[in-house]
Amino acid sequence: MKITSQHSIGTWNFSMGLILTAFMAIGSVSYSTQANAEEMMVDPEKILKAEGVYGVFATYKVRSDYSMVSMADREKAAAEVDDLVKKHSKSVLVQAYLTRGFESESDILLRLHAYEPANAQAFLVDFKATTFGRHSDVTETLVGVTKALNHTTKEKSPNLLEALKGTPYSGGEPKYAFMIPIKKDAAWWNLSENEKLSLMEEHTVPTLPYLVNVKRKLYHSTGIDDTDFITYFETNDLVAFNNLNIALHSVKEMLNNTRYGRPIVLGTIHSVKDVISAVSK
Repeated sequence: MKITSQHSIGTWNFSMGLILTAFMAIGSVSYSTQANAEEMMVDPEKILKAEGVYGVFATYKVRSDYSMVSMADREKAAAEVDDLVKKHSKSVLVQAYLTRGFESESDILLRLHAYEPANAQAFLVDFKATTFGRHSDVTETLVGVTKALNHTTKEKSPNLLEALKGTPYSGGEPKYAFMIPIKKDAAWWNLSENEKLSLMEEHTVPTLPYLVNVKRKLYHSTGIDDTDFITYFETNDLVAFNNLNIALHSVKEMLNNTRYGRPIVLGTIHSVKDVISAVSK
């Protein structure tokens, strides 16, 4: 199955962290535009490029009692979830990933975007009340927000940003997606701005050859969740993604990470209905 246009990556909001310096901001929309977004169906192109957007990642594991539900009702369950996505489409963008076969702790991953976090919460509450939701358990939930760069700016790092702009993604429609949370230690947060910027610039260079094959997006989570950043990737080339991570693991900033993954979630990109149908067979 091919991904839809809703799975375009949008703005990568650059910040701190191991992978973070490999990323660049691609654009933003004004908050006045965001206010109007609630009055109509969420525009995937805009919400994926906007600052101040809340991202919620939730993984689910289907319980064994779901197999006791008739096949006819399981087929209806996928349509029920699809209808729910449409019901909330004015306020929430919902994307889905099939993790069954790759992950032991989950069968599906949902990625939500909303200008107001309560709207994402409302969808997930309703989702849990569906036939599928009642027969699945939440195994992980992470919340973050897209925002402007914390430290890397045109004024401070013009060469760095130009280098990133010179390596646009060209790998075709991605098939695979990764979600990786990252948490920094106290020593990182107590470094000076110049020290952080220096480390960010240091580890960006070895990542550049791989960015043509890997799309990326960043969510800030410090104080919002139990991690500092949620990193999201899409790619067709798992070898390039592996090499990107090897390059990132080789830089000094890695020493300031107290969490990288745990979990690392890998899934294939499909429509919400197709993901629910796949685990309802």
